[in-house]
Amino acid sequence: MHPRLAADRDGLPHLLESVRQHAAEVLGQVAERDVVPAAPVPEPDPLSEQGVGARAALEEFIACWEPVLSASAGPRYLGFVTGGTTPAALAGDWMTTTWDLNAFSSLDGAGQSLERETIAWLRSLFGLSDEHHGTFVSGATMSNTVGLAIAREWLGERLGVSPAEHGAGVLGAAQVLSGSAHSSVPKALSMLGLGRRALLPVPTLPGREAVDVSALEQALREAEPDGPCVVVANAGTVNTADFDDLRAIAALRERYAFWLHVDAAFGAFAALSPDHAHLVGGLDLADSICVDLHKWLNVPYDSAVQFTRRPDLQTAVFQNAAAYLGPLGDTPDLAHLTPENSHRLRALAAWFTLRAYGRDGHREITERCIGCARALGTAIESMPGLRLLAPVRLNVVCFTLADNPTAERLTALTGQLADEVFLTPTVLDGVPALRAAFSNWQTTEADTRRIAAALQAAVHDV
Repeated sequence: MHPRLAADRDGLPHLLESVRQHAAEVLGQVAERDVVPAAPVPEPDPLSEQGVGARAALEEFIACWEPVLSASAGPRYLGFVTGGTTPAALAGDWMTTTWDLNAFSSLDGAGQSLERETIAWLRSLFGLSDEHHGTFVSGATMSNTVGLAIAREWLGERLGVSPAEHGAGVLGAAQVLSGSAHSSVPKALSMLGLGRRALLPVPTLPGREAVDVSALEQALREAEPDGPCVVVANAGTVNTADFDDLRAIAALRERYAFWLHVDAAFGAFAALSPDHAHLVGGLDLADSICVDLHKWLNVPYDSAVQFTRRPDLQTAVFQNAAAYLGPLGDTPDLAHLTPENSHRLRALAAWFTLRAYGRDGHREITERCIGCARALGTAIESMPGLRLLAPVRLNVVCFTLADNPTAERLTALTGQLADEVFLTPTVLDGVPALRAAFSNWQTTEADTRRIAAALQAAVHDV
């Protein structure tokens, strides 16, 4: 054995204690750290021949790389839709790495059983019936890709062909209809051989990102002569957290043949709040659903779940034929359900946080984030120099400069705010804007007041 490797094995308890102590220090200070540090990124070093050992590597990481890392785990990182890691999820993630299971085969099946228990808890959390089968994947992009891959096979089933066996070309020109599809949807269509141009935009309601159901029906009517199609509905758009009317869309299947995929990456968590659960009414009617767990469930990257009513079509797409895997059986192994064969036991972090805090704990996180978003929206409405671009419907605040809202001026504004809060840019109805997305378990009203004060101070200087 390499001498440094042997030394680290023998000194592992002391090494882990050093890591534990430092991790505790980092997490204890993350709320007060500059959200986006201004320090320059280190120049890359060549790979050493002999290595330095784990302790020296830890010290070098602390000295060279930690100063440039953002505080994305902290309470004022409001860019994208980024959660943190609850204490229980952190413990679960450490145990995931400790056990280092590849939970893909029933030949060593305990990990798969734990995942199925976790899936059942998530189904209950989001108000889904047992007809929805779930699988863990790496994120919303992969969840949308898996859901649309199943939809692609359904299109083939309707036409009497199998894209999984003969290629996407057997479908001809597929049509995917959506009002405000997330960017991961055309990316998925590209990977699946359907092509980005298969995505056909449908008009949205005036001043909204929610699809106009009447316009969608017209689009379905026009698409009908070309065969069945796919509808991608949104439960929480990125810019404004807007929701399609899922029940009304699902009702259209009484007259038109289409697969209903719902992108509920973070919007599914509205189900936890009694005041907002109506936004996801009808979610259970979907044929496939995307939910991103490293957003509002606050588990570590990477973690998402994909639900579908048609696991048979899922295995038709993703089955992996190898003698050492065995037959599909009545309960297919995870190797037959996603593009991945290697399947990290990422369910364990979700299991830990769900077991630790239950429905009530995660409801409190959800409602607190919604309350913080509304408070920031109210502050912006009363702040000279800024204006809201959309109502605060859930956990996203979309706003811009009151006068001359150029991308350059907004970049200057975020630059001034970088030590206090991280916001990401967007464009809404042609207007450059900023987004604040609240999904971190640590964010409080005090953080919201601090963010509002920083905005008020910075807006006068751009």
